[in-house]
Amino acid sequence: MKSSFRRATVAVAGGVLASATALAADVTFKDPIGDDNGPGNYVYPTDGVYTPGSFDLVELDVKDGGNVGFEVTVNDALRDPWGMGVGFAVQMVFIFIDTKEGGHTVGLAGTNIAFAEDAGWEKVVILSPQPASRVQAEIRTKGGDVAGDIVVPRRTTGAGRTISAKVKKNELGEGDPATWGYQVVMQSNEGFPDKSDLLTRKVNEYEGQHRFGGGNDADCDPHVMDILAGKGEGADSEKQAQYDMLAYECGPEGGAVKMATLTMVRK
Repeated sequence: MKSSFRRATVAVAGGVLASATALAADVTFKDPIGDDNGPGNYVYPTDGVYTPGSFDLVELDVKDGGNVGFEVTVNDALRDPWGMGVGFAVQMVFIFIDTKEGGHTVGLAGTNIAFAEDAGWEKVVILSPQPASRVQAEIRTKGGDVAGDIVVPRRTTGAGRTISAKVKKNELGEGDPATWGYQVVMQSNEGFPDKSDLLTRKVNEYEGQHRFGGGNDADCDPHVMDILAGKGEGADSEKQAQYDMLAYECGPEGGAVKMATLTMVRK
């Protein structure tokens, strides 16, 4: 009798574990290769540390479990020319997450982007090679009204071509991560940012040793090299969807007449 009870208990426990595992769904978004040129005409800085493909987003994997794992893959092997000690150095990734209706429609300081009204974000996860303490310090001074919704993993690492980090699920919100909307903004880690920029590298009219080119010196252009677009399937046609979202217009005095406005990608 006791043996039968034990078998039944094990079977029930196994069923509960299997159900919990089944609910922990992963989601993957792909992005076309060769669209790491912002709205279509941006170019890399001239210094050799910015190797071709460094900012070319290829894939976002979101893994649901006790923690939520984020893996961002680019189109070049990661390197650490600045000795950051975490397996990568030049990249900086913002993962904006839409968990429910409403949300923020502003971007982060130094990105010069906005979000569509129906694509507001509730949380953004920063994957940076900088120590978490440095990123948090920057957020306190430059995060503004959205500082409380910026999530910094305790540790972010790079290996191969993939930048990875995990955060506690309760830091992101309620619900199933597989049903949330996502947008990935590829930027560059800037150790000496402008006083109003959140560790981001500027895009100027002409490229320089440590400046992207193809934009506008008046700071009205999106400082973004690549994003998710279309259905997140990696189709070549999705390049145009990216260019359309990142299209912008500057006024004669340098102010933004039309800001780059992003939408979310979801399964």
